[in-house]
Amino acid sequence: MPPPGRDSTLQGLFCLYGPGQGETAPLTFLRPSILPDDQTRDTVCGAITHLRVKSKSSLGLEEKTSLKRFILFAFSLAGLLAGPTPAQQPKPEIPAWCRNLPRPAYKKLERVPLPEAWFEVYKVAPGVFAIYEPHQWEEVISYLILGEKRALLFDTGMGIGDIKKVVDALTTLPVSVLNSHTHNDHVGGNWEFSDIYGMNTDFTRMNAKGSTADAQAEIVPGAICGPLPAGFDPKSYATRPFRIKGWLHDGDVFDLGGRTLLVLATPGHTPDAISLLDRKNGLLFTGDTFYPGPIFLYRPETEMDAYVASVKRLAALAPHLHLLLTAHNIPVAEPSVLRRVVSAIQAVRAGKVAPVAKDGKKEYRFEGFSFLMGDAK
Repeated sequence: MPPPGRDSTLQGLFCLYGPGQGETAPLTFLRPSILPDDQTRDTVCGAITHLRVKSKSSLGLEEKTSLKRFILFAFSLAGLLAGPTPAQQPKPEIPAWCRNLPRPAYKKLERVPLPEAWFEVYKVAPGVFAIYEPHQWEEVISYLILGEKRALLFDTGMGIGDIKKVVDALTTLPVSVLNSHTHNDHVGGNWEFSDIYGMNTDFTRMNAKGSTADAQAEIVPGAICGPLPAGFDPKSYATRPFRIKGWLHDGDVFDLGGRTLLVLATPGHTPDAISLLDRKNGLLFTGDTFYPGPIFLYRPETEMDAYVASVKRLAALAPHLHLLLTAHNIPVAEPSVLRRVVSAIQAVRAGKVAPVAKDGKKEYRFEGFSFLMGDAK
């Protein structure tokens, strides 16, 4: 296609010539970028085969008027064929799960202002910060627990935002990492830390190798509420491998200086699930063994007998607790709910509760929580 000539009918606009038609071919006075493809350009060009011009002086008044009308028509047609401009594109639909955020419970909590927009941070107890990720459907919550000499980060979230930057803004103490379990939504930021501890299980060792498929499943359409962090690349998103420095067992203790945390093995949700007990302050960090919402008990690594034993163990602690600190949706819950969890899961397993079908699974609903299961085992 020859370049636009100086004798074209209108200056400053490209003229498109049909293949092999030469200087006397029909002209369209449209920038190539306006028309979506070559076929469309040829169609517009072909619509004015009766106009064969080389300069303004060769056109009569009637022809000039006709040409001006056609140009307006051609621009309008090109706009329709090319579709809406970016400014006219419809805004993406807000996922149903995030339409009611923030959850009302957060109004009662003390928010800590931070520049990292992906996270919200709340001071939920003296020396305890809940690091909440409200922009992804899991609504995962990690915890920074401060002692006098060191700090413990209980879970590291999705790995979508920079949780280390948040931690560094909250404390200058040396930080160790311990995971409530090693599902991808709780270990995403592990790779940013060097002092990591984990339960001595094959499941933990397997997940420490990282995963791409599990991470990619967390950012499918409808999973994100609002913009992703600047610089985040969805295509390369993966749970990165991490190195575990020390292996733990039930009954091990973390001494943070003025605060001790007891490791409680609470398998069921996963083989390596744990809870943390701050006995002095009456705090129990429950991980995914309990949280207000649908508790996932359908994955192949879930073992129901172990889960029932774990919730019974935690419920026995309830009279000595002031607060539960959970891993999804809302950070705080009353310890008395643990007794209801035990009764509820026992009723489900006895076949006394009718499920509701949900996403190919069965949901057993109770006030304030539910169990999402494949089959009641």
